[in-house]
Amino acid sequence: MGPRVKRLGVIGTMVWDTIYGRHATTEPVTEWGGIAYALAALEVALADDWEVVPLIKVGRDMAPQANEFLQGLTRRAGAARFIEVPEANNRVTLRYESMQRRTEQLRGGVPGWQWSELGPMIGDLDALYVNFISGFELDLDSAVLMRRGFAGPIYADLHSLLLGVTQDGRRVPARLADPAAWFSCFDAVQLNEEEMGQIGADAMEIAAVAMTAGVRLLVVTLGGGGAVYFTTRPYSFDRRHGPAVGPVETARVPPPDPQTVGDTTGCGDVFGATLVGHLLSGRSLDDGLDRANRLAGRNVRHHGATNLHYYLRGEIAPT
Repeated sequence: MGPRVKRLGVIGTMVWDTIYGRHATTEPVTEWGGIAYALAALEVALADDWEVVPLIKVGRDMAPQANEFLQGLTRRAGAARFIEVPEANNRVTLRYESMQRRTEQLRGGVPGWQWSELGPMIGDLDALYVNFISGFELDLDSAVLMRRGFAGPIYADLHSLLLGVTQDGRRVPARLADPAAWFSCFDAVQLNEEEMGQIGADAMEIAAVAMTAGVRLLVVTLGGGGAVYFTTRPYSFDRRHGPAVGPVETARVPPPDPQTVGDTTGCGDVFGATLVGHLLSGRSLDDGLDRANRLAGRNVRHHGATNLHYYLRGEIAPT
């Protein structure tokens, strides 16, 4: 018998994207998005002794297509399938005004997880990656219970927790109620620069709140500017290794190859999934951030998540 394969649970939402304004033609591009970008990046970033367990609900109207996407990945655990629900799958229309500014309109509504559903499914997992694609994947009560009931490391991209929804489906900035309580549910937290600003004006103060709540790593993505991180030493992604008691440290990691044109959809998801893969493999934080910047930059030159893992590896996708 070989070494035991470790299992990463992935919580997020599969989204069918319709994208305007990111391409040379006036016609929209339709493709899988949402957590599909992260799943593609995990194909590249995870070590050989890790596999992915998708904890992802999809609407019955698009379940066959979603499972076809999943079957094209090799890191999934055995014959894993997405979990089919009767609600319409999430569909998002993205209209880009610039590389960094866009509007989103949501249709559909796959329900989030309750702890009573999720608890029995994560007992044999070694780590969790939570990406709030819709913002409704978990409510705070379920997240708190997940933290209490799961001993392994949890990485969270808070993203759409800081977005509300208007009656016509437009996503608009929203205040995050009780950031400290949300922070206490995770070992590592990812935000983008705009989302960080919605929580507060003083980045060091926000980082101190996060670290006091138990976060070991706070990463703020800066688009073409790379990323800034806040952490304490000795650094460990896994709280089971003991408390981190050092002062808060921060640094910016610039991208090796800044992109000025392309499709930025999914870049934050590729960044976060790549960083998770490297941290779980025991590699250094600086190396993980550098690799995350590289693959997020490469994602700019690819449209959609289908076959993205081949592109991120520099391979030709099979026809």
